[in-house]
Amino acid sequence: MSVKINYSGNSSKLPAKSTLLFCGEKFNIKTLKKNLSSTEFNYIEDLLKTVDLKKKILFFNINSKKKIFLISIKKEIQSCDIENLGAEFFGQIKHEKKAEYFILSDSVFGHKDFLGHFLHGIILKSYKFQKYKSKKNSNNIIINVVGAKNKPSVQSQLKFKSLEEGTFFTRDLVSEPGNVLHPDEYAKRLVLLKKDGLKVSILDEKKLKKLGMHSLLGVGRGSVRGSYLVTIEWNGIKNNSKPLAFVGKGVTFDTGGYSLKPARFMEDMTYDMAGSAAVVGLMKTLALRKAKINAVGVVGLVENMVSGNAQRPGDIVKSFSGKTIEVLNTDAEGRLVLADALTYTEKKYKPSFIIDLATLTGAIIVSLGSEYAGLFSNDDKLTKQIIKAGEKVDEKLWRMPLHKNYDKLIDSKNADMQNINYVGGAGSTTAAQFLQRFILNKTPWAHLDIAGMAFSKYGGSLNPGGATGFGVRLLNKLIEDNYE
Repeated sequence: MSVKINYSGNSSKLPAKSTLLFCGEKFNIKTLKKNLSSTEFNYIEDLLKTVDLKKKILFFNINSKKKIFLISIKKEIQSCDIENLGAEFFGQIKHEKKAEYFILSDSVFGHKDFLGHFLHGIILKSYKFQKYKSKKNSNNIIINVVGAKNKPSVQSQLKFKSLEEGTFFTRDLVSEPGNVLHPDEYAKRLVLLKKDGLKVSILDEKKLKKLGMHSLLGVGRGSVRGSYLVTIEWNGIKNNSKPLAFVGKGVTFDTGGYSLKPARFMEDMTYDMAGSAAVVGLMKTLALRKAKINAVGVVGLVENMVSGNAQRPGDIVKSFSGKTIEVLNTDAEGRLVLADALTYTEKKYKPSFIIDLATLTGAIIVSLGSEYAGLFSNDDKLTKQIIKAGEKVDEKLWRMPLHKNYDKLIDSKNADMQNINYVGGAGSTTAAQFLQRFILNKTPWAHLDIAGMAFSKYGGSLNPGGATGFGVRLLNKLIEDNYE
C-alpha cells in the first residue's frame, strides 16, 4: 500500500474525477455553490435530506467515473480531530487497487493548517509492515491537491514528512521479529542515523563493564548477542545549552529469563523495545526537520534469554550509580536496563530534563488499558507540558502517584533495593519508584509506561494495527510547543 500526495494546479474548478470537498457542520454545503455545477449542487442537496447527518464523511456517485466526498468540519476543530478525519477517509478508500483522488483546497476553511493535518492522518493510517510478505499489497492511491488557497506551506510539508518518517521508522523497528532485530543488528541500524546529521556513539559490553553498568549487563547475560548502550545526539543550536534527554528501554526480545513468561503471547515480546524505538524515531524526526534545540537519545539494547550464563533470581548486581540491586524476578528486567541508562544520561549530559519511555509493566495495562500511557514524574511543570502535548496529538497520558511510602516495598534486606515487591499491588508505581532512585541530582524527570500503547491488536485512530509509534509525535509536540 502506498499513498502519493501531489500538489498540482491552482484551478478552483471541480475535476471530472473523484473529489473531496469540505463543508460546514451537518453538511451545510452553501459554501460549495461556486465549486459545483447547479445540477450537482441540487442533486447532492436533495440526497442530503435522506442520509445520516451525524456522520463525518459522506460520498455521492455523480456518474460512473465521478464520486464526490463531502467532509463535515465542526467549528473550532482541533488538529488531532482533523488527522482522525484524514485517517477515516483513508479507511473508506484503502481497498481500492489503483485510485486517484482530488482534494479541492479552496473548499477548506477554519484551521490554518487544515490540509497539512488531514493529509498527515491519511499517511499515518496507510502504514503497512510487509517486509516479510511474499505477496505484498500493491494498492497505489494518488491524491492530488488542487486549488489556489489553503495548501500546506513548504515548511509545513517538511514538518509533517519528518514526523511521518520518524514514526514509520519507529513502527518498522517494533515490527521486526526478534531473530532479525537482536541487539547487534539494532546497534548497526542506529549507526545509519549518522546520514541524517545525528552523532551516534555505541558503548559495547567491554566499555559497559569498564563503566560498571552491571545492572544493564546482567539482563543480557543469557544471550549470545551483545548488550549495548547507544547515545544519539542532535545539536540544533550552536551553544552550550543543556540538552533535552530521552531514554528508552530496548529489550529486543523478552523471555522473562529464568522467571519465564507463559508461552501464550510470548511472541509479542518483540515489542519490548518500543520505548527505545520511540526515542530513536523522535531523534530522527528532530534531525530531519532541523529542530532548533539540543537533544540526546539514550537507549539500552539487550536480549533477555535463558542459558547457563543467564542471571538468576536472587542475584545481586551493582549499578552504574553504585547502588546494589537484588534481582528477585528476572522478568522485571526493563527497570534494570533503565537504571544504568538514566544515571549515565544525567551524569554525562546534565540535561534540562530526562524523559524515559518503556513497555515496563503489565500492571499499567490493568490500570489504564490501551487508552492512556502511565505518567510518573518528580516535576509538576514537566508533567503538565507532557499531558498537554499528548492531548494535542491524541497520545493521552494519565499521571500516576509517586510517594516515599512506596519505597519500603522495594527495600531489600540483602542489597540497597530489590527489583520487585512481593507484597503485591502498585506494580507500575513501585517500578517507577525504583527508577526514581537512579535520578541522583534532582533533574526534572518523567517516566512514561507505554506497555498498553506501543502495540495495538485491533488498530487505533491513526494506525492500522500492530506497532503504533506512540511517543514520537507526543514528544515532538512537547519540544515544538515549549522548548524551541
